[in-house]
This record gives sequence, structure tokens and C-alpha cells, in this order.
Amino acid sequence: MFKRFPLGFGVSEGRMGRFLVACMAMGFAALVAAGLAAAWSTAQNESHTRDVNHTYEVELAIGRARTLIEQSETARRGYVLTADPFYLYTYRKAMAQLPAKLERIATLTQDNPRQQRNIATLHALVDALAQQREQTIALTRNGNRERAVTLFQGESNARRMIILRAQSDAMVAEEQRLLAIRDAAQLASVRVFYATLAIAGLLLVLVAAATLLTVLRYTRDLATSRDALRDFAETLEEQVQERTADLTRANEEIQRFAYIVSHDLRSPLVNVMGFTAELESATTEIGALIDRAEATAPEIVTVDAWLAAREDLPEAIRFIRTSTQKMDRLINAILKLSREGRRVIAPQRLDVTAMVEAIAASLQTQIEARGATLVIDAPLPGLISDRLAIEQIFSNLIENAVKYLSPDRAGHIVVRGKTHGKRVTYEFEDNGRGIAPNDHQRVFDLFRRAGNQDQPGEGIGLAHVRALAYRLGGVIDVTSELGRGTTFRLNLPKIFVDPNTADTRETQR
Repeated sequence: MFKRFPLGFGVSEGRMGRFLVACMAMGFAALVAAGLAAAWSTAQNESHTRDVNHTYEVELAIGRARTLIEQSETARRGYVLTADPFYLYTYRKAMAQLPAKLERIATLTQDNPRQQRNIATLHALVDALAQQREQTIALTRNGNRERAVTLFQGESNARRMIILRAQSDAMVAEEQRLLAIRDAAQLASVRVFYATLAIAGLLLVLVAAATLLTVLRYTRDLATSRDALRDFAETLEEQVQERTADLTRANEEIQRFAYIVSHDLRSPLVNVMGFTAELESATTEIGALIDRAEATAPEIVTVDAWLAAREDLPEAIRFIRTSTQKMDRLINAILKLSREGRRVIAPQRLDVTAMVEAIAASLQTQIEARGATLVIDAPLPGLISDRLAIEQIFSNLIENAVKYLSPDRAGHIVVRGKTHGKRVTYEFEDNGRGIAPNDHQRVFDLFRRAGNQDQPGEGIGLAHVRALAYRLGGVIDVTSELGRGTTFRLNLPKIFVDPNTADTRETQR
């Protein structure tokens, strides 16, 4: 028997694993926090940059509008003093550009109520100034330049220009105030970003230190346990050989027991079948006697005697014969399994595609009778294994797929295979009745059947398939959904190697 070897770690594997997962989670959380802080800081920087650019755009627009106002005033004065048309042209050109500049300021500051009030005031001042300018220009154009100069000198134009300059300065100051607020917010976001980075960095350092200490401790305990395992491994091969020998002897004993039991059961079964035949002959004679009695002396034939001769005895004999036939099939199945377990495996190179095509040809009548189709996804991977065992496995799985197709739809069966490394997997898929989830493993048990029992069989086929698969170093499993279909997956070594022969070669080597 194998012994359970205690690892004896100072820190259990489960606890250490949970601790390392927690450390990784904390480290990941710290990285996520740092990433989020970086993203947030980047977003803040982008927003601040946009705001700064916006402030500069507003200031530039205010400056351009102020320049046009100054240029137009200078040109107006030149025209009034000299009556030179060039000054008038320059004035008109500046005044034509001014509305667009003022509208640009209004558009840029539409989200700032204070600036909107300022631009409204600026519009009013510009309109009032323009009216006074037009009076002096009109007088000059009509030749009354002295009157225009007198009006120019006596008007409050200078005061309006001072107010206009002050208004534009106020608008620039408002943008500078907003810029100062945004700079303060940006500085605060930078501080938060660096604080988050510092906390995340500290957390990462603590997590790394804790993880390193835990791994060092685990490694130290692992080295100690490895030494103990090395001592244990020296006796492991001997224990494996002993256990393998025990299993081999147990398997041989089971096979001998099955063979002996099946033979011992067959002897009384043959006697029962023989006596059943004699009873059937006797029943025939009794029936003939009842017939003669009814013909010659019907009063001596009672109803019970007639029923016993005509119904009870024949029915009892039929039940006995049916039971003995079933018992005979079960004993034959046990004998078959026992002989298969004792049969020597003879590996050879197999053309699995040709084998499946031959099986399909042998079942073609049944397939056509059920209106089904069988598709072989050729070429199927080849094997080096026992031909008889592989043929029995494939025949049983394909025949079961045909047998348990659903009458509600056209049957469709697919056989496919694929190679992965040193093993091969074959799939037998159908769209038949399907198997309930709680029966997925039961179908491989001996004498166990699942679903509606309307097909002949004793529940031996899949048990035989699994036993053969195990002998060939493989496994078989099933996935199925009731009413949707079934898929059996057979996994086999690509090249069969007898474990007893392999052990012998290993010992000789």
C-alpha cells in the first residue's frame, strides 16, 4: 500500500497560495490606482491646457478688437484734421472688421456670464462712439471742417475711449482671474497625483517584501521536504511494483472468479433449460389428455384443470424460458468479458478510416432503414494497437448511435478524430435521443441501461467498450443532452505499449 507523505511545510500550500494571491491582488490594485491617477492627472492636464489656450484666445481677441478701436479713432482724427480720403478709407476698413472681432469675443466667452455682461457694455460703448464719429465725418465730407473740428474738440470722445480701454482691461483681468483659479486647481491635481503614486509605490514595496519573505520561507520548507521526499522516493519504486503486482493478481483473480462463476452458473442453467423442455413436452401431453377428456367425458374436466393445462402451465413455461435465455446471455457476456481480459493484446498498424468504412458498410441496411446518414471525417488518425479490440469498440459505438436515433428527425452520425501529441481522440457524435445527465456514468456500468428500453440488449456493450479502452491504455467519456444527441470521446495512445513489456525493458535497461 502507498503511504501518505506529510509535506510538513511551515506554511501550508493553501494558505501560502491564498496569501500570494492576496499580495498579487493588492499589487494589482496599487498599479490600477496609479494608472487611474495617471489617467486622471493626464485628463486634468489636458483640461488645464485647453483652458489656458482658451484664455489666451480670449485675450488675443480682446486685444485685436481694442487695436481696431484705436486704429479707427486715429483714422477718424486724421480725416477730420486733413480731410484726406485715405484716412476715411482706413477708418471704414477698421470699423468693418470690428463687429466680427466683438462677435468672436462673445462666442469665446459664452460660458462666462460676467464676460457676457462685459461684452454687452463694450458693444454699447462702441455703438455710442460710432455715432459721434459719424457726425464729425459727415461735417468734414460736406466741407464744414471747422465745425467738425470744433465738435470733435468739444465732444466727450476722449472720455469714452478711456472707458473703452478700461472695459477691455477688465475683460482681460477676468480671464487672468480664471487662469489663476485653473492654475491652482492644476497644482492641486498634481499634488493628488504624486500622493497617489507615493502611496501606490509604498504599497508595492510592502507587497513585494511580504511576498519575498513568504516565498523564501516556503522555499526553505520546500528544501527540507524535498530531502524527506528523496528518502521516501528510494522506496517508492518498490512500493509501486508491489502495488502493481497486487492489482495484477486481483485482476487475474476477478477474471478467474468470473470464469468459474459463469461456468458454475451454466450447469444448473442447462438443467433448468432441459427440465423446461420436458415440462413443455409434458404440457403438450396434458393438453392432449384434456382434449380427449372434453370429447369423451366433459363432466370430469374442471375449469381450474382446463385453465392450468391451457394457460397457466404454458405461460409459466414461457416465463421460465425467457428468464433462462436472458440468464444465458448474461453468462455468455461475463464469459466474453473474462476471455477478453485474458486475451493477449497484439498491436499492429491499423488503417482506422478503412476499418470505420467497413463497419459502416456492415450497418448500411440498418442506417438506411432509419433514414439516417453516417459521415466519416476522413482521413481518421491511424493507430498501432489491437485490431480486434479497436473493431469491437468502434462497432459497438457506431451501432449504438444507429440503434438510439430519434424517430422525430433524420438521423445524422459523424465519426471524426484528431491527434494531439502521442495520443489520439475519436469522437462519435449523433443527434439521437440523448442521455440524461445523471446517467452519463451509469451507461458504462455492467448490466445498466438508460432511457427508454425499447431496443434489445443487456447493458453490456458500453461496459465492454470501457474495459477494452482501459486495456489499450485509453479512456472513454460521454457528453450528452437529453433529446439533442450524444457524443462519445475515445482517447487512446497512438502507439500501444504493453506495460508489462515496458517494465521488463526498463528493468533490462
